[in-house]
Amino acid sequence: MKQVYGEVRPYITKDGSTIRELMHPDVHGNKAQSLAEATVPAGTTTQLHRHALTEELYHITSGKGRMRLGDKLFIVDVGDTVCIRPGTPHCIEALGDAPLKLLCCCAPAYSHADTTLLEPGAI
Repeated sequence: MKQVYGEVRPYITKDGSTIRELMHPDVHGNKAQSLAEATVPAGTTTQLHRHALTEELYHITSGKGRMRLGDKLFIVDVGDTVCIRPGTPHCIEALGDAPLKLLCCCAPAYSHADTTLLEPGAI
């Protein structure tokens, strides 16, 4: 199956990022995972959150960011990939003047119901 990028309508997720679901079981019929492009506007941070069931992979495609993963804080740049295990609090900030863009692969597929928003000091 093929998904044409220009036909995917973006939406805002619970964490505040803009998402384009490039492949998702609810839409495309694939079974085990989802793939989305996330955009975080320059100078903004997604809300700290975690997923009880879902493991995520973030692959940075443009921009520069600061990632909070559990109790760790580190810089991410183009080409970097981060594994976010289920239950791990995380958020990402877009540094500089350009938006941060990343591919996000989720297994099982992304679900709003599996996203718990946290207070910034919750980790």
